[in-house]
Amino acid sequence: MRVDDGCDVELARQVATRLNVPLLTPNDCPQGYVLALGDTGWRLETPPALNLGVLQLDFARGATAWRLRQAGRRQPLGRALGLQSSQSPRIVDATAGLGRDGMVLAHLGCRMTLLERSPVIAFLLCDALQRLAPDSLRGFVEVVNADANAWLRACTSPPDAVYLDPMYPERVKSALVKKEMRILREVVGPDSDATILLDAALHSGARRVVVKRPHGAPCLEGPDPTHKIDAPNTRYDVYLCAP
Repeated sequence: MRVDDGCDVELARQVATRLNVPLLTPNDCPQGYVLALGDTGWRLETPPALNLGVLQLDFARGATAWRLRQAGRRQPLGRALGLQSSQSPRIVDATAGLGRDGMVLAHLGCRMTLLERSPVIAFLLCDALQRLAPDSLRGFVEVVNADANAWLRACTSPPDAVYLDPMYPERVKSALVKKEMRILREVVGPDSDATILLDAALHSGARRVVVKRPHGAPCLEGPDPTHKIDAPNTRYDVYLCAP
């Protein structure tokens, strides 16, 4: 962990202790990932050998902000989750990642629990939510650093829906994948447990499970979806569960 000049060293020390990572000195030249605190909040610096730059989540600008401005309940994501204008369903995003779909759903009035198994990515999500998310959304979003499979199986208060966005299979031409998604894949690792996670979601007590998949990709192993909803670049497999 690194702290830029003029930033809160004591805060960084507390976070380093919580995440069990060393606090670097200005003379250190690490070759791996580094969580750094700067004037604009926390960022993840990637290893120089990967040439991927820096990951810093921002819900107020860029791609997420654009999606919030364009979001609507009748768009494919909202339709897949069965959003109605008068309801505020409780939805668990079991593969939170960069938090974009979760923030869109919160913007549409859903009460969101974002599950993220990587402590570092979960920490960056919390930082972006506290610093940059619109005030109207903060009360709708909870970030939980947990293994989603275990969390769903231990859940005693079933959500209305569970949303799964397993990491897409790695492309042959990996340079085509956006840098931030390549960083996420490097940090979190492949979603080899997607089938197990689907089973946990289907047995969580939720009335609806939605799985985001690439166009042309097979459904996850298990029962067939009740129906599917196509979007321009993706598809949503919808599973309706008995109450």
